[in-house]
Amino acid sequence: MATEQISAFHGKYYAWELTRRRAAGEEDRIAQSLFDASVDLNPHQIDAALFALNNPLSKGVVLADEVGLGKTIEAALVLCQLWAERKRRLIVICPAALRKQWALELSEKFNLPAEVLDARTWKDLQLRGTYAPFDRDVISVCSYHFAARMEQAIGSIPWDVAVIDEAHKLRNAHRKSHATGQSLKRSLAGRKKLLLTATPLQNSLMELYGLTSLIDEEIFGDERSFRSQYGNIDGDLQALRRRLTPFIKRTLRKDVLEYVPYTQRHALTTPFKPSEDEHQLYELVSTYLQRDFSYGFPQRQKHLVGLILRKLLASSTEAITATLEAIRSRLQKLLDKQSIDEEWFAHLVEDDDLEDELLEAAEDEALETEGNPEGIDYALVKQELAELDRYLALARTIREDQKSHALLHALQQGFARMQGMGAARKVVIFTESRRTQDYLARFLEAHGYAGKVVTFSGTNNTQSATGIYQRWLAKFSGSDRVTGSPAIDRRTALIDHFRADAEILIATEAAAEGVNLQFCSLLVNYDLPWNPQRVEQRIGRCHRYGQQFDVVVINFLNQRNAADQRVLELLQDKFHLFDGVFGASDQILGQIESGIDFEKRIAEIYDRCRTPAAIEAAFATLRAELEEDIQARMAHTEQLLLEHFDADIHDLLRSQKEKAESQLDRITRYFWKLSQLILSGHARFDSQTLAFTLQTPPLLAAPSGLYHLIRKGQTPPDHARIYRLTHPLGEYVLERGRHLETPPNHLHFDASGQKPRIAMLEQLAGQSGWLQLNLLELDSFQREEHLVFTAQNDAGEILEQEICEKLFQIAAETRPLDGLTPPDSLAGNARQQLQAALARALEQNDQYFQQEREKLDAWAEDRIYAAEQALQDTKLKLKALKRQARTAMSMDEARRLQEETRKVEGEQRRQRQAIFEVEDDIEAKRDALIAALEKRLHQASNTRVLFTIRWSVG
Repeated sequence: MATEQISAFHGKYYAWELTRRRAAGEEDRIAQSLFDASVDLNPHQIDAALFALNNPLSKGVVLADEVGLGKTIEAALVLCQLWAERKRRLIVICPAALRKQWALELSEKFNLPAEVLDARTWKDLQLRGTYAPFDRDVISVCSYHFAARMEQAIGSIPWDVAVIDEAHKLRNAHRKSHATGQSLKRSLAGRKKLLLTATPLQNSLMELYGLTSLIDEEIFGDERSFRSQYGNIDGDLQALRRRLTPFIKRTLRKDVLEYVPYTQRHALTTPFKPSEDEHQLYELVSTYLQRDFSYGFPQRQKHLVGLILRKLLASSTEAITATLEAIRSRLQKLLDKQSIDEEWFAHLVEDDDLEDELLEAAEDEALETEGNPEGIDYALVKQELAELDRYLALARTIREDQKSHALLHALQQGFARMQGMGAARKVVIFTESRRTQDYLARFLEAHGYAGKVVTFSGTNNTQSATGIYQRWLAKFSGSDRVTGSPAIDRRTALIDHFRADAEILIATEAAAEGVNLQFCSLLVNYDLPWNPQRVEQRIGRCHRYGQQFDVVVINFLNQRNAADQRVLELLQDKFHLFDGVFGASDQILGQIESGIDFEKRIAEIYDRCRTPAAIEAAFATLRAELEEDIQARMAHTEQLLLEHFDADIHDLLRSQKEKAESQLDRITRYFWKLSQLILSGHARFDSQTLAFTLQTPPLLAAPSGLYHLIRKGQTPPDHARIYRLTHPLGEYVLERGRHLETPPNHLHFDASGQKPRIAMLEQLAGQSGWLQLNLLELDSFQREEHLVFTAQNDAGEILEQEICEKLFQIAAETRPLDGLTPPDSLAGNARQQLQAALARALEQNDQYFQQEREKLDAWAEDRIYAAEQALQDTKLKLKALKRQARTAMSMDEARRLQEETRKVEGEQRRQRQAIFEVEDDIEAKRDALIAALEKRLHQASNTRVLFTIRWSVG
């Protein structure tokens, strides 16, 4: 890359080109976010992001790519672009288990400030003086549950976009009984929404109606007209496809295999047999859990506590022991008539680093504060306490679990497979319990893996983790690797340590959220979650884009537990989680409305069934509910409605990739040269490595040191800061560039030694003339800015816009004007070209207007159709009543039918009269909406001159 310094005119043009607000349909609309992203982007993701940003009048879209294609990245691109355009009211609403993952992805891959908001953080922020936590320049990330609770607060914010992940959970949002969907419809009404789901259609076409009604109530009419037009066997699916096309985009894995190569996943099963003491402890605690009533835990959380205890029973003796001790302590306080901790259940979950969804499930159930209530049978409390003591005495005799010895054999098997593949000797072991994690770390350290084990949890505050973190801080001090957030930096330090130094990462569910482990190809489910979505999420940490080897998944099989065996069969045979290229299918995973509810179903089987035959029957029933008979029919409908029919989809994506690479190359060149101009005197530049050393910082937010321009696929040195458009120093450079002093001057461009050659500029050799750069600002459906070049040679011939843009790609020498002034024709030509640019912009916006008008016309027709259909139904009902009256068996029956007929005839007359009023009302509403759009079509426009030069080409 050339090192010569550009002129102020080049710099001003580059700065405006890098920051201007592009029109919705411009191909390089997301160029800024593409450049700033610390991730390699695939063409289908760029295509999806452009689709989401395309129509400024749209109230939202659904991105429905198959699992594993990066819908999160697509949405993050949209958020990043809106952030670059100074649109800062952004929210992500997702399942509780995905909140941390979203916040980390936005922060680490897109340099966007994101914060998880829940009841606790909301309260903390308000205590620190933040009155409205949603109304800040930060991307808010919250769960469905919290968003529904905070309906009023969310509804008060003029969101620029609301991203809703796993949106299939809201496919019944049109029903009044769907409380969460109805709440979000109210709070986000009129706001732009971006829905993400791999399963937009599963059981009924009405699910598509539900999703689109969440986006915009005026896409379709009411439920009746939608079901009547499209829900029947002879429904017009081609017409439905045309109406859905602007709102739903779906990409399939087969469309992108050229860009997204996937490896296989394979399963290994390690059987083990618990010792007699372990098995006895399991049976005792299982019997305890089957009681209808216990004083040991809050009855409102009975099922959730039972769920936790059963998971811990399958995890380790150490984990179940600590939980039994917590129950015993509660019983003792009750017996001693002491107050009971109101947050007992929350502490139970948090102390063992169990999944947050358990807290979410219990949040609305006030924990009982039993203190010394009337009616307590203290004899029963004492009896229960004695039982707990017996369980604990047995548990404390068990020093090492048989399952942990089976783990040693499993690791030998797994590492042998890694060696055979040439993969790294790395394994991630997942457990649902922090106490099991601590036990396994000690056990493995003592059995041949000393110094090779690292743990990863929700807090990461162990002595070992703190030491790794401190060493990491010292190593990366002064670089952008250090974010300043201890929680994020601890996570990064531990993953870096695992990648570079350790062999074994023992992780709780916290590592299944937002951690990328594609350098690891061996995964052990030490505890197997009953929630298939959790299992898929775990495997997805390793089996993801960038994984070079097949992923081996090891599961344990308890040979003395029939229910555990059936759970493994269900996850393996029904959900297909452990084999193949892609893992679980969209259709099956999408059926799991709530992971916790699904786990409760399995826990009920454990509680209810004691014999192998009963367990077999219960799991057979559960499997039957997951059958895909209905899916086969819906899959065909989904294909017809949502998939690409283009034979040249691969060519389209290849073209998208080439355009993106060209845009990134141009941005890199412009930003680098502008930085050299603005920071000259402040920094020393190395154009070979695209790095510079900042010696005298121009602002406090950019300390001195080494900076590397962000480059896809390249990791900067340890002590370098990543330099991007949104870095404070980058924003300073862009802002200074936009305001450079550029009085009229003469620029002499040298095209002779340009490499690569630019043929159209060589044709200008020896010519000279005048050039003006103007900024056209248009306030229409959204604010957009256009850079318009006007140039002519001394013979009065006009130069095209593209030639002017090419001209500013080469170096120029500044020369004196020698009293020359531009001809009058330059200003006239500039006005003409600005008018032409405005006309093109308005023409594009008119297309959006027409598209929106067609949508509203179709909506109005739906509503009128529904009224006509209601009248038709009444006619049929009347006809049937008259036929029944003619064949009545008695006078009483005939009189009753005649009376009902008169009522229906009255209803028919009212409907006939009302149908004209309905038509008038609906058309009036449609016309009012269209009139409001027409007012926005061209609210205002203005122009200003950025600079005028005399040019010559040598």
